[in-house]
Amino acid sequence: MHQLHAPNASRNQDTGRLSFMASSMRNRSTEPAGGSRSPEAPVTPRTATDTFTSVSTTFRTSRTPRAQRTAEAPPPPPRSRGRGGSAAVAALLASCLLATAHPALADDRPGKDKPKEPKPPAAMSTVGGTQLGKPGTQVRLKAGAPPLPKGLTARSWMVSDAESGEVLAAHNAHWRLPPASTLKMLFADTLLPKFRKDQTHKVELSDLAGMGEGSSLVGVKEKYTYSVHDLWLGVFLRSGNDAVHVLSAMNGGKPQTVRDMQAHADELNARDTHVVSPDGYDEKGQVSSAYDLTLFARSGLRKADFREYASTARAKFPGEVKKDKKTKKAKREHFEIQNTNRLLTGDTDLDPYQGIAGVKNGSTTQAGATFTGVAERGDRVLLVTVMNPAKNEHNEVYRETAKLFDWGFKAADAVEPVGTLVAPGPDGVADAEAAEKDGVAGGGKNSHQQANAAVPAGDGAGGGGWTAAGIAAGSLALLAAAAYAVHRRWPLPDMVRRRSRP
Repeated sequence: MHQLHAPNASRNQDTGRLSFMASSMRNRSTEPAGGSRSPEAPVTPRTATDTFTSVSTTFRTSRTPRAQRTAEAPPPPPRSRGRGGSAAVAALLASCLLATAHPALADDRPGKDKPKEPKPPAAMSTVGGTQLGKPGTQVRLKAGAPPLPKGLTARSWMVSDAESGEVLAAHNAHWRLPPASTLKMLFADTLLPKFRKDQTHKVELSDLAGMGEGSSLVGVKEKYTYSVHDLWLGVFLRSGNDAVHVLSAMNGGKPQTVRDMQAHADELNARDTHVVSPDGYDEKGQVSSAYDLTLFARSGLRKADFREYASTARAKFPGEVKKDKKTKKAKREHFEIQNTNRLLTGDTDLDPYQGIAGVKNGSTTQAGATFTGVAERGDRVLLVTVMNPAKNEHNEVYRETAKLFDWGFKAADAVEPVGTLVAPGPDGVADAEAAEKDGVAGGGKNSHQQANAAVPAGDGAGGGGWTAAGIAAGSLALLAAAAYAVHRRWPLPDMVRRRSRP
């Protein structure tokens, strides 16, 4: 597998090893540009990439600057002629060794000059509970509770109950870190209600302007028409920045989309998040947290379309228009795209996770590998977010996520919550703070109702607005609906529960 290097650019790589069906692997080199798989993209020294692109990429050879080559590899001494040549060379080499030799001091120990791992702030946001604002691992194990899994190397992670909102355990939950393409969850949650699925758009070249070098792409081409449904498949399955930029253009442009996303993040009380680019590409100041990413996933999963796209393993995406060899008629071709969430589709060294239903993965130079997933087992639905594992192993972000899922399903009834996923709006934070004062870290007697009160009985594309206004108004009908919502199952697609390895 080749590797693409682009040292002078930040990469939104969402790239990694391919795991298409065997037939697709055999035909990889002969596919049209719209459906080709690019080689594996840059991998940072400390993280493994976790997704892959689906369009061909122009390769740039990384060359060592002349000055650097000279410093690293000085030219050999001139060859001497005659009998004394070898002796002269030996003398010259000996003098070079003497000139560069120095005693082995204690400060020369291996690894001294390696960059140190960044440390989380001593104090972070306390949204959802004061314990979540503390650095390090936060968990309250009851007697007989299983210990947390070993080998977790992520800078930040969090395990929470998707229905109750209780945070079962966390590690640096509010550490503000680059989010990579997991930020696309906020993008989707913000824009999904704005366009009909059957709405179409003819792509202009300006729609694709401004994408960062090395961006993950699904294969959107200018002068071609795509449905909104096609574009969302490109966003969720292939993490396509080209699809993100087209939808942003339909929304009034990138600046407007960034403002909309930030406003929605603020509404969700995701106070660690600062949006600079809608696609999650590495940009100065663009950050989020494991806590906020979990809020985005939980809010998005209230929408039927969001759940549908996040749980889709494979789909057909429109390609180029070509003449049929037999009929001579113009026909638009389609190519298969596969979801880059490896816990959903599996990989050569990783099985799909039982009960997984999404949500979104990502990988960039600055963010490392990131992932937020939702899974159901029995009557329990958990959300796990993992950001930037330090262990340099293929699919490590998924392995650590799976470990946390396994632990969460076993320990859910054997831990005291360390915090709660707050409901949107000021009432959400106020309720969580009041509950904590009452000694209920998981959110108190009203938080569960607030978090579920607005879940509609029939899930539409724009459903799931999280507002507790109905409860505040004191309407008996709304209170009855809220009571029903508290006890209903999380509305995950049945197809997810039946999914087996493709």
